[in-house]
Amino acid sequence: MRLDKFLKVSRLIKRRTLAKEVAVQGRITINDKVAKASSTVKVGDELAIRFGQKIVTARVEQLNENARKEDAANMFMILKEERLEKVEPEFIDDED
Repeated sequence: MRLDKFLKVSRLIKRRTLAKEVAVQGRITINDKVAKASSTVKVGDELAIRFGQKIVTARVEQLNENARKEDAANMFMILKEERLEKVEPEFIDDED
């Protein structure tokens, strides 16, 4: 199954077009490799998705072409969620 479709059907990301945009920005990895929206997802794959200041790591448990809301949560298992430190931009001193 395509990555963008899996993210939409599993409801990890609400819309397929948004899933595609996130993948194009390089914010999704499958088994520690940067993934495209068209990448193939298999059962057992580990996905890491960066949402702003948070990285969610999930393992693919099932592949369903379409799933009801109750069944969507069974398609993946959240392994960990980690917050990234907010990096403040460096102060630029123009006075020399």
